[in-house]
Amino acid sequence: MIHPYAVAGFLLAILPVIATPGASLTLLIQHVTTGGRRRSLPVILGTVSGLYAHATLAVAGLSALVMHSSQAFAIVKLAGAVYLVGLGVWTWRSTTSPPPPTANRPKRTGSIYTQALLANVLNPKAASIYLTLVPQFVVPGTPLGGQIFTLAGAHALLMVVWLLAWTALVHRGAHILHKARLRRAVGRVTAVVLVVLGVRAATA
Repeated sequence: MIHPYAVAGFLLAILPVIATPGASLTLLIQHVTTGGRRRSLPVILGTVSGLYAHATLAVAGLSALVMHSSQAFAIVKLAGAVYLVGLGVWTWRSTTSPPPPTANRPKRTGSIYTQALLANVLNPKAASIYLTLVPQFVVPGTPLGGQIFTLAGAHALLMVVWLLAWTALVHRGAHILHKARLRRAVGRVTAVVLVVLGVRAATA
């Protein structure tokens, strides 16, 4: 069983990473702005699922293989970069194209969940957390899986709190953001941020 102090230290170590705006926060702002705070739920669930996917890979040793193979790591980086850039281009086009007659229909929750899941799973920075930070807080000689999943649970909880706080903040300003011009502006800023994140992931 991992010590509570180790969990607290791990959370302090990843707090700056969580506070740095990334793809999950960008998607959250976009969907809450256009569809209300209920849209935050699939984004949060997708992000948390991605964290547990990285934890599972870390336990299985697959993440270590990727991080120690420059070729495999480059493939993961490129896949994540292409996805983010593609998502950014799609977001930009959706703000400039005239809305179709079915635009007012609620967006499928599953598609939002998948966007958030892939944005996290294909992010090498998220994988590196479980390969560079986690080993500093686990105790050798005890079951590794339980310790890693405990840290992943704490990580997920902190991420949920962070994203819910942003959901409340964005929702408060929703009455301002409902104007078409401002919504287009938010969409375009979101698109640019996603493309920048993708380019940075590819060149880092």
